[in-house]
Amino acid sequence: MKKNFKNIKHRAGFTLIEIVVVIVILVTLASVATPLYLNYVKRANIGAAKTQMKLLEDALTGYRLDVGSYPDGNTGLQALVENVDNNEKWNGPYIKPSVPQDPWGNAYVYASPGEHGDYDLTSYGADGQPGGEGDNADINNWE
Repeated sequence: MKKNFKNIKHRAGFTLIEIVVVIVILVTLASVATPLYLNYVKRANIGAAKTQMKLLEDALTGYRLDVGSYPDGNTGLQALVENVDNNEKWNGPYIKPSVPQDPWGNAYVYASPGEHGDYDLTSYGADGQPGGEGDNADINNWE
């Protein structure tokens, strides 16, 4: 029994047109998905900063209940981790293992007494600079 190889077509690979079509589809999908992903990351960072600020506020409240006042502006948030003033009433640490940085890797700005309350707590946002609008807006505990 002889096999007839004339009717079998051998296909060695993809044509250039097929490869270009696949690349165009992938680029189109990436151009739609990338802005959605970046927007999600931006919102997640803002939400994380607000959550961390709430945790810092709770730690500051615990400190005030034990010591009788909020840490002053000189010792700052480090007073939540260690007894920097050698205060006998200090019963911490109030936050472990250390004071967190904001989601953009910057330190939270703490001022006591604050302009908007007993203390002000601020994250300068994505740009790390005071002020800003939109994506670079500051995140504060009084807003």
